[in-house]
Amino acid sequence: MPGVLEDDAVIIEDQKEGSQLYNKGNFGYPMKGGGSELDLVEATFLLECERIEILKDGRVMSFKEMFEYSSSVHEDFDIVYLVYRDIRQRGFVVKPESGKFDLSVFPRGSTMSDSRPLYLVRAVSERTALDLSSSSEEVSQTEKKGKRLLYGVVDEEGDLTYYDMSSKNLRGRTISSEGHKPVKGHFISDRVFVFDKDGIDSLRNSGYYGKVMGSVLQLSLIESCYLMSRGELDVVFSSGESVSEKDLISIGVDTQEEFSIRLNAFRDLKERGLIVKTGFKYGTHFRVYEGSPDESHARYLVHAVPESKVVMWPEISRTVRLSGGVKKEILFCRVGKTVEYLEFKWFRP
Repeated sequence: MPGVLEDDAVIIEDQKEGSQLYNKGNFGYPMKGGGSELDLVEATFLLECERIEILKDGRVMSFKEMFEYSSSVHEDFDIVYLVYRDIRQRGFVVKPESGKFDLSVFPRGSTMSDSRPLYLVRAVSERTALDLSSSSEEVSQTEKKGKRLLYGVVDEEGDLTYYDMSSKNLRGRTISSEGHKPVKGHFISDRVFVFDKDGIDSLRNSGYYGKVMGSVLQLSLIESCYLMSRGELDVVFSSGESVSEKDLISIGVDTQEEFSIRLNAFRDLKERGLIVKTGFKYGTHFRVYEGSPDESHARYLVHAVPESKVVMWPEISRTVRLSGGVKKEILFCRVGKTVEYLEFKWFRP
């Protein structure tokens, strides 16, 4: 089946052949007057499969020549082609996209005329950086269209890993009680201790705050700042001098990395009715429970990041591998004017 290369497309001039490619193979788009127009990705794939031959200036092109030409026309053509090729060979209908997305994927066994895409796909190299702010916008656009966002990540050997990215709306079952008398805490070293038994019981019952060690409750600085903002905790130095919420936050900012971001994430999680404990042993900021930690395991691991955070794909790969190993959902919490949660999962097309 002959096709003619014209700039960034290959034209199948024969009406019958063009219709067969579109109707039976879901390749290209019909042209007015007959024939079909193929994207360079589609045409290169069909050439590799020996379904068509491509002419340029009257001469038949080899696969090597077509691949090199397409790579000169489109940036990252090789990455998009490898993802397209892999998904096609898995039996899906795949169409090249323009704009922010590279490919749209239709269900197996369907045609473009009788179905809608299931996924929108970004094809990326493992060496590229991912801007979570842009990704958040892409997730929003995809979900509004009733589709899922996939990233096809190509490693340096050409192997592919797929990640499903989505937003999460977290909700817990715990509502912190309000209105009880402020508990007295003592600032020692870099944390706050509560020695009064009634105060310990009050904070544990109202939100499972801190950790009880014998007859003392140890609170983190983040927990302490949050409780002070709610009027549930008063803090004093060993000298007896009162510590203000502003001063305690300043101590946290001066002594701990990303304190403000973590505090904002903690506050949002608590206001969603969730129980929040440190995630240090998992290599994340928080482990998060939907209900009582005494009656359930943590469902989420949450890592707080600035809203403009840029991450590399190996970091995401390690994060996703961790979530699978501990059987928890691991989320990036983007903290800015608003707080949102993004989840990456391995995906097998």
